[in-house]
Amino acid sequence: MNRLKEIREDKNLKQTDISKLLNVTQVAYSYYEIGKRQIPIDLLKKLARIYNVSIDYLLYMTDEKKPYPKSIMEKEK
Repeated sequence: MNRLKEIREDKNLKQTDISKLLNVTQVAYSYYEIGKRQIPIDLLKKLARIYNVSIDYLLYMTDEKKPYPKSIMEKEK
């Protein structure tokens, strides 16, 4: 199963819920979930925050869900 879909379903969210948070269409988000379209970096960052996981987890670079501590740059925002 696709990791984005798995996380979304674990949180009992619909594609339309996430697409609204990302300000994209439901169809665009569905393309991200099935790998038909690459996710822009700014949206990857938003997804990691929404799901409270690391971007590495979303990209299958690790199986560890826990996000990294915030950087100094992120804390200043």
